[in-house]
Amino acid sequence: MKRTSKQVALSAALAVALAAAAVPAQDAAKLSETVGKTVQTHQQTQKKQQDWANEQAELTARLKAARAQVEFFEKKKALEDKEVAALDKGIAELQRRMVESVRLNESLLDTLNAVVARLEVFVEGDLPFLLQERRTRIAGVKDALARPDFTGAEKLRRVLEALQVEANYGNVAEVYQEKIVVNDEEVHADMVRIGRVSVYWLTPDGERVGEYDRAQGKWVELDHKYLDTITVTREMALRLRSVEVVSLPLGRIQP
Repeated sequence: MKRTSKQVALSAALAVALAAAAVPAQDAAKLSETVGKTVQTHQQTQKKQQDWANEQAELTARLKAARAQVEFFEKKKALEDKEVAALDKGIAELQRRMVESVRLNESLLDTLNAVVARLEVFVEGDLPFLLQERRTRIAGVKDALARPDFTGAEKLRRVLEALQVEANYGNVAEVYQEKIVVNDEEVHADMVRIGRVSVYWLTPDGERVGEYDRAQGKWVELDHKYLDTITVTREMALRLRSVEVVSLPLGRIQP
């Protein structure tokens, strides 16, 4: 068993007493001094050992804490690496979508331009009603398609809106006034449009009547016998009389 400093000092003192009894006084003093230094050295050694033990315990605790911290940061780094990988994957997907969006937008724009071009051709070959209004609408849609600050969705909306307006023209009958040319003669007439079936004209004095001949692509005058029928059709379009079945001339659809 290890001895304590007090035990060592007591043993040394006992040894000195026993030795002093057996040696002269001068030698006993030297022996006592030697034993005192030995005890002092042993105490200093014990103190250093205790300090080292305390320091070792502190260093061990710090090492354990450092290892725990390293483990924590390693786990945290692994988690952050996963998050970074997920973010990189998300960024890659967004970049892919952006590229695809640009491609689809360009494709959509090409398609919309083609649709508007076909619509313009259709309007020019259709019955000649509200031409200025319809041409202005198509010009507006073309301007919208050319604007870089308009989104693809807005451009699509403009085109669909124009198509919807054109489609609705086939569902209504209307009466409006217009100047037309009949056989090189300018005539101011009431125009009676029946959807997209045909457009008839009637002079204000009720003496002349006619329609737009699709096959010839011009306004023609009809026989006077159709005057009453077209007059009745005009009144029904203006809601001046109840709707009834009438027989209208259609002329030739094709040459």
